[in-house]
Amino acid sequence: MSMTNIPSVNLSDFLSDDPKRKQKFVNEIGSAYEEIGFVALNHHFLDEKLAEELYSQVKAFFELSEETKKRYEREDLGGQRGYVSFGKEHAKGKKEGDLKEFWHFGQEPAQDANLTEDYPDNIHIEELPQFNEVGMQAYKMLEKTGIYVLRALALYVGLDEFYFDHWASNGNSILRPIHYPPIKTEPKGAVRAGAHGDINLITLLMGASAGGLQVKRKDGEWIDAIPKQDELVINVGDMLERHTNNKLKSTIHRVTNPPKDEWDKPRYSIPFFLHPRSEMPLDCLEECTSEDNPKQYEDITAGEFLTQRLIEIGLIKK
Repeated sequence: MSMTNIPSVNLSDFLSDDPKRKQKFVNEIGSAYEEIGFVALNHHFLDEKLAEELYSQVKAFFELSEETKKRYEREDLGGQRGYVSFGKEHAKGKKEGDLKEFWHFGQEPAQDANLTEDYPDNIHIEELPQFNEVGMQAYKMLEKTGIYVLRALALYVGLDEFYFDHWASNGNSILRPIHYPPIKTEPKGAVRAGAHGDINLITLLMGASAGGLQVKRKDGEWIDAIPKQDELVINVGDMLERHTNNKLKSTIHRVTNPPKDEWDKPRYSIPFFLHPRSEMPLDCLEECTSEDNPKQYEDITAGEFLTQRLIEIGLIKK
């Protein structure tokens, strides 16, 4: 079967009282993640009105002056919260075209979260009184959606449905609004985001910001991910691939440059990276190991894995 687009799934199937519909969702998302590692999900919890409010707040922030934005850049936090200016994070061999600036919202844990770690506080923007409130409302809705997806995946690999709930709620997740500025000159072999896999458990991306997203199929072919406006694109990250001993695939993806007649348009993208609590063991699950598929990875916690990867991409200096 040749796919020109990623499979589309409906979360209301999973939420329905009909066990057949629920199982249908589990099978569809599970097999999509074994095959291509990506789905487009509709009937999720981020409603259109909130999504629009988030975009307008994000645009308003990136339109502030450089010097205003720089006031919200906290070098001491290694880019975990607040503003990260152009060129801080890059694929190897940095080129003009790959530049982006972004913002990080992080977890605001519940009173009874019993965390073993302290998350840095979110940074508030004086110029935009609604920015944090809207950002964190969207954060919570994406987190809630992600937890339901993880419930379906737990069932798919043979775990208790609520296996991920404790680890993923109050986890170290990040909502990252990104601004790619208009392209002024022919980029020399650089694309807006080079081919990469994600570090976390799963990533949720708003459909409106998925323009140019391409996914590498098993056979090496790049296919366009073309979600509908109201769908979320959801993919498996390296933590979940590792935990399921390669049963669920963390797929390489990239963002290509737009056609020349759209170079003058800026691009906004708002991924939500769902991370667990740092002490979550990512050891290969017994349910995913067999004689045919022996254990592929050493035992490691999510926190150790994250640190290892942040050193590799240069965000943490050893």
